[in-house]
Order: sequence, then structure tokens, then C-alpha cells
Amino acid sequence: MSDPVVANLSVSPEPSDLEAAAIVAAYDALWPKPFVADTRGARVTPAWRFSGRWWASPLPLRRGRPRS
Repeated sequence: MSDPVVANLSVSPEPSDLEAAAIVAAYDALWPKPFVADTRGARVTPAWRFSGRWWASPLPLRRGRPRS
């Protein structure tokens, strides 16, 4: 197993040794593992971009003009 997880884990009724081992193994397998993200070479891109959207152009350009 990996590093021990410090948590209050109570199971009732009292499981057998085999059941307790299976519960702890499942708990350990499902617990999120810490990791270090590799950010080398990753570009920082804004989550939202306004380029190319209709509301990004100036207001006078968005107004409809009467046809002549």
C-alpha cells in the first residue's frame, strides 16, 4: 500500500479481518493521490476570449444602418 491515510474510518458491525483488509484496500485505492503537475512548456491561456464575438466590436459598428 501507499502512505497511510489519516482518517476516522469506522465500520459497523465489526468486520472480519479479511473484510477489514478489503475495506481498507478499497478506501486506499479510491482516495485521491497527491501529485505535482508538470507546468513546463504549458502556455497560460485565459479561460475566456472575446475576439471574434459580435459584442467585441465597437458599438457604432454593431448598429444597423438604413439601406439607401
